[in-house]
Amino acid sequence: MVRPQKNRLVSVNPDISYFKPRGIPMLDLEEVRLTIDEHEALRLADLLNLSHEDAGRRMGVSRATFGRIIQKARRAVADAIINARALKIDGGNYLIVDDSRIFACLDCQNAWEEPRGTGRPKACPACAGKHLRRISLKEGDEARRDLSKPIAPHVITGQKEGDRSS
Repeated sequence: MVRPQKNRLVSVNPDISYFKPRGIPMLDLEEVRLTIDEHEALRLADLLNLSHEDAGRRMGVSRATFGRIIQKARRAVADAIINARALKIDGGNYLIVDDSRIFACLDCQNAWEEPRGTGRPKACPACAGKHLRRISLKEGDEARRDLSKPIAPHVITGQKEGDRSS
């Protein structure tokens, strides 16, 4: 029995889904498939120039697995370019992850985004308050809609109105 494939972590969902040779109608082209996780592997290894170890860590897979993903991706791109085929980008086993984090100030209830890898903020950018809390993506949906508006206190404290125990 084959083990199910683990979802690969992907930071960028491609805006396009097709590349094709110019001047050849789609009806006359064969299609090569590049999965979303293979697209991410190309981005990490060839565009951002990350090592297989670092890129694999970002995608949530081992270095060896990343090596297999990037090899398959490069083969698909080479096939499309060399044999004048359309490259269709879709599918695969992946999970879109966010490259930013949402923080909220307990003093003024301001919420803002910080990019990953920058460390914990020292103070609120609005009031310079030091009482900060990171908000999960689910909690942050309300804050993410419009970061200029204050968010509900229960989102920041993690408690509903009637849930507070003294």
